[in-house]
Amino acid sequence: MPRMAIPGRCRQPVRDHDGTPTLKYSALNLLRQGIAGHKGWPAAWASPEPKKSYDVIIIGGGGHGLATAHYLARNHGIASVAVLERAWIGGGNTGRNTTVVRSNYFFPESAAFYDFSLKLYEGLSDELNFNIMLSQRGMMTLAHSHHDLEMMNRSCNAMLINGVPAQMLTPDEIGKRAPALDMSADARHPVLGALMQERAGVARHDAVAWGYARQASAMGVDIIQNCEVTGFETVSGRVTGVRTSRGDIACERVGIAVAGHSSVMANMVGARLPLRSFALQAFVSEPLKPVLDTVVLSPATGVYVSQSDKGELVIGAGLDLYTSYAQRGNLPMIEDAVAGLIAMFPGFSRLRLLRQWAGIVDVVQDSTAIMDRLMYDGLYINCGWGTGGFKAIPAGGYTFAHMIAHNAAHPLTEGFGLDRFASGALIDEAAASGIAH
Repeated sequence: MPRMAIPGRCRQPVRDHDGTPTLKYSALNLLRQGIAGHKGWPAAWASPEPKKSYDVIIIGGGGHGLATAHYLARNHGIASVAVLERAWIGGGNTGRNTTVVRSNYFFPESAAFYDFSLKLYEGLSDELNFNIMLSQRGMMTLAHSHHDLEMMNRSCNAMLINGVPAQMLTPDEIGKRAPALDMSADARHPVLGALMQERAGVARHDAVAWGYARQASAMGVDIIQNCEVTGFETVSGRVTGVRTSRGDIACERVGIAVAGHSSVMANMVGARLPLRSFALQAFVSEPLKPVLDTVVLSPATGVYVSQSDKGELVIGAGLDLYTSYAQRGNLPMIEDAVAGLIAMFPGFSRLRLLRQWAGIVDVVQDSTAIMDRLMYDGLYINCGWGTGGFKAIPAGGYTFAHMIAHNAAHPLTEGFGLDRFASGALIDEAAASGIAH
């Protein structure tokens, strides 16, 4: 668990009677604490032993699970909540993504949900009193052909109709925003235009998890790490508790938010979900001076890139083409991602990759999430976010908390139920956008 002397916002140093800063908050002490492993700093959230029972248990200590617990306590007054995480907080997909937040979606249901999530992100540092390092640097989705350009214009118009600000950029405007981008006529993928969402950007993934955990804990939620759920207790068609590696825990309601392992958890109650789990890889280069102050996505290569505050290039690409639970990379995907990056930015060819990681994402056929009751009364699931889970964290937690508290879908997620696979009322964002979301 992180230990933080200054969680959320900077504090003025404590001063002695002569006006000089004391050692407690001096830069020298911060350095000493860092070297010593922060042993003298208070914990950001409590680590209690599990109680025998709770009103609500949330399975999954990632962003969606922690946000759900936070909003259960804040919006619905339900503080008898335990978040059960089999490993450590934020150690799954929340800490294994490329940190992009955006709402450039086509269908009204998706646009409304993700723009609400983006609006929550815009106020999240104040809400949690914790700096999530949101940087709304904008996102450009490049058009490399006249067909791409037509699709981008279509998407831009759909966003505007749905009340989400967007604009189309000319090649000259693109070149000014990303001077390192290859804008030449003989580029491998010539750039004819771009769809721009100015409010998109990036946020610090760890800070989002830590901020929600800290605030939920302060409101009475128990955050229990190293606690694996191994089964469910049910009576007369209703869930009554969970079995865990740290003993049985009774409860009235259970919410599942475990991303790529959703199908594994659902199998414990005999449910089969319409999703598959894939590894989604990402990469970071060695740091360089500031050269890219926006997020750039190329549908032709499937590669997107931004530059972190430390100067590293954060590079994402498409899914592995086989199902897996392995959080590791492979050479073919590294080659594809690097080739796509260099096609866009030839000047980056001499950079070295610094590290690589993979998150396990749960992909639904129509690339839209599932939020619904599952098999038993009092058992709910939040899953199927695919590659869009991080940007959905605030709204996902907000609406899932509503469902658990009221046993009914929030208006923003009424179309996210399992019944759409029987009725055919799919929200097919992958087909609408031309690239997986």
